[in-house]
Amino acid sequence: MAHVPYIGSGPYCYANSFAMMFGDRAPSTAVIEFAAGGPFGMQLVGGTLPFFDPYGWTPEAGFDGALAALGWASSVRRGGTAEQALAALAAALADGPVWVGPVEMGHLRHQPGMTGPIGADHYVVVIGVAEGQVLMHDPQGYPYVTLPVDDFVAAWRAESVDYATPFTLRTGFRQLRAVPEEEAIEASLPAALRWLAMVEGRHLPAGTVGNAEAAERLAGMIEAGCDRGLRSHLVDFAVQVGARRVADAASCLARIGRGEAARIMDGQARLIGALQHPLVTGDDAAAAALLRALAPSYAELSAALQAG
Repeated sequence: MAHVPYIGSGPYCYANSFAMMFGDRAPSTAVIEFAAGGPFGMQLVGGTLPFFDPYGWTPEAGFDGALAALGWASSVRRGGTAEQALAALAAALADGPVWVGPVEMGHLRHQPGMTGPIGADHYVVVIGVAEGQVLMHDPQGYPYVTLPVDDFVAAWRAESVDYATPFTLRTGFRQLRAVPEEEAIEASLPAALRWLAMVEGRHLPAGTVGNAEAAERLAGMIEAGCDRGLRSHLVDFAVQVGARRVADAASCLARIGRGEAARIMDGQARLIGALQHPLVTGDDAAAAALLRALAPSYAELSAALQAG
């Protein structure tokens, strides 16, 4: 069955935010995600929290490599007090929009239902600060949205985002060289193999497992009784973003002639995407079977990428 690229909505916050900063020279968000390494693996953080991204991976772990592969650079500022961070943000805004994150999504009270921290990371592009309001493009679907400064600072402090350093921003985006998308995809393959090999994980909580073991263990957890929190995490976020980024990676690999690896990733995307309906409807046996079918694909993908 032919691979069908996906175009539509989904939680691609950091890729969309980078694309906004790159402007009319932006590569596709599919290539940005590919370069950041997110499609290449699966992890069960602490043995309980599943993500369809690599063992030990966080968005922050992939950003510098992604920028290098894409031919871009930026300057990063992290930490300090809230007052120092706001002053740095105001100074940076004099030169244009500012990429901000991770932030705690639960403090973004312009999003319906957000009333406090939920442990979810997010990225936005800040456009201005005036009269006690922060003006931003929130790629969750809110262009030119405003948020009171106090709420923005609470989100930007990111105390409930486990990998975050408070008050992180990126400025000074500059294109060092024009890189064709196919070249950026090729340049990102060594990092993809490292992520699949599970050698990049650092500071992981005890019990974290990856790839086949993560898929098998999650299948067992779902069969044993998928609680409301796990089900919500999967159907409201992890399955959506996982299926999309893996489908996008299949499209990228096909563009550079990596047909076997593209076929494997298309199969992964189909299995991950197919989890949505059984998880929503409570057919947990079907969801577990899909995960067990997914498990061996990570070793298969690694072998295909190494074979060239």
